[in-house]
Amino acid sequence: MNVEVRRLEVALEADFWRLMKSEPFGWCYCSAWTVPSWDGWGDRTSEENMAVRERIFREGGHDGYLLFVDGSVAGWCQCRPRAGMAKLERQLVREGAPPAHAISCLMIRPEHRGRGLAHLFLGGILDDLRARGVRRVEAYPKPGRHEDVNEVWTGPEPLFAKAGFREESRVSGRVVMVLELG
Repeated sequence: MNVEVRRLEVALEADFWRLMKSEPFGWCYCSAWTVPSWDGWGDRTSEENMAVRERIFREGGHDGYLLFVDGSVAGWCQCRPRAGMAKLERQLVREGAPPAHAISCLMIRPEHRGRGLAHLFLGGILDDLRARGVRRVEAYPKPGRHEDVNEVWTGPEPLFAKAGFREESRVSGRVVMVLELG
């Protein structure tokens, strides 16, 4: 099995769309932290969320990583400077927190789950962030284990703990986990 972690760029937008338009994804398009509030979030259409993502791309926002398994796109992680996600900062970040990159979405296609790929994916992302001089990374999982994978769209808590993240706080039903890279 050949596994590759690649930072999203213009040349990979088609792979992003292919993943996001597949089951069980195809609704959010990783726009959740970009819209101003959660009011009406559940009433939004996939077309509205797709339009948000198209705008992000038009504005040069390539805000994450894709996971490829044997050449096919198999996963996505939204990871970018936290300062660019005002809603996330308002909801989950303590006042005065140092700058950080935020892992705000992490998902693997169903047929690839349970094979340890999330650990490889996160490891590749952290390696890239270190190489780029990022000093602090935060993640925001829901606490505990969840049977419904739709509940862990920000990534599972044990994944981050195993990678060395430590719990900093609990806010709004989420664990704020931090990893200092340098």
